[in-house]
Amino acid sequence: NRPDHTMKFRDISRKIRAPLNRKSALNKLERFHSRKRSIEELIDMAIDFKTRGLYRVDSVQKREEILALANAVDALKPKTIVEIGTCNGGTLFIWSNIASECVITCDLNVSKIRDKLYSAFPPPDSGCEVIPLAGDSHKQEFLEKVKQSLNGRQVDFLFIDGDHTEEGVRSDYNMYSPLVRSGGIIAFHDILEKQPVPGNQVFYFWEQIKQTTNSEEFVKDYDQIGFGIGIIRVE
Repeated sequence: NRPDHTMKFRDISRKIRAPLNRKSALNKLERFHSRKRSIEELIDMAIDFKTRGLYRVDSVQKREEILALANAVDALKPKTIVEIGTCNGGTLFIWSNIASECVITCDLNVSKIRDKLYSAFPPPDSGCEVIPLAGDSHKQEFLEKVKQSLNGRQVDFLFIDGDHTEEGVRSDYNMYSPLVRSGGIIAFHDILEKQPVPGNQVFYFWEQIKQTTNSEEFVKDYDQIGFGIGIIRVE
């Protein structure tokens, strides 16, 4: 753990640099949206946005895996997407460029300072609205907040990448999967058994659920440590 004075200095430094980093991030988005982009270009931008500080955006994903998922989601021509686990906003950037109406992204803590950046994620000619929600996805009142934001819309794609404990993943699946329309997709991140930390237990839930569903896996290397994406096609 870093000493308190080091953490405080870092926080002060981030706040001082925030206006410059915000301008840099928005300029990068403007350049990116200056022409139509391929899914491959979208993925590369999401993985390494090259922004810093309070406006850092990236995605901890295997390129081949998230590209396969993005292509599967894009094929749905989705209107509405729900994401459990915003983290640094990399996957939110992907979904915001694919969905045509709405992306709801959920995390324990969503920084209000990043709202303007997130709202600029969709292309200028898109009708997609980005809705960041902060709270515990396992609580009933948070589920009601998501439903309220959906305003009667069904979900085309649900990405579960929040609490990685077995019970946490199970809870998110049980609570939010009923929102997904028939023909939609539900995806889970970090499905491989070999994980860098013991708290990543998605594998144990995935091994159960894939037996009784129309499932598919996007895995670069089954011997790799961490990562792996599993999807369920809702029937």
